[in-house]
Amino acid sequence: HADAYDRALRTDAKSAFGGIVALNRECDADTATAVADSFKEVVVAPGYTESALDVLTEKKNLRVLDVGALGDGDDRFTERFTEKPIVGGRLVQERDRQSPTADDLEVVTEREPTDEQLETMTFAWKTLKHVKSNGILFATGTETVGVGMGQVSRVDAVTLAAMKSAKDADGKSAEGAVMASDAFFPFPDAIEEAADAGIAAVIQPGGSVNDE
Repeated sequence: HADAYDRALRTDAKSAFGGIVALNRECDADTATAVADSFKEVVVAPGYTESALDVLTEKKNLRVLDVGALGDGDDRFTERFTEKPIVGGRLVQERDRQSPTADDLEVVTEREPTDEQLETMTFAWKTLKHVKSNGILFATGTETVGVGMGQVSRVDAVTLAAMKSAKDADGKSAEGAVMASDAFFPFPDAIEEAADAGIAAVIQPGGSVNDE
């Protein structure tokens, strides 16, 4: 667990300062020690060992949340709708529970992605779901390399992800990585920007009138 945390942190340790750490496994003492080594606001996990709690509770301003065991039968993941308050009412919409596999993807280029790239594409797509739009994510294997989020321009989101991967990712590179986009590309400019950064494969929802 501590190794996975370290690899995640090395994607952008500077931006992680004062952040939230989310774990999908029980937090052990080694992971807790790694988390406590730098300033964090919150740790959330499906459980903690006693030794991990001993480490984390020594940090005065750190909030430690236990969300309980995560499982396929968990009712928290089967709720159909989400609600958000808005002026004059509430916005109710269907929860996005899509989790595509490699078999769901359509290859639209002459060059076929490798099995490894397909695996990375599905990882990048699932991770990108939690990035603020316009969102771009670079990944290799099951690790993020660079993230560009919250940009008005999709090209700028690609540029930001490339910059973060080049300047802030410790021991990682966009060269040969996969890029995921949360919306289609209406023009080739963002793809060209990604290619200049070394991106080798792209996953995106499609739907532009210029796709053909």
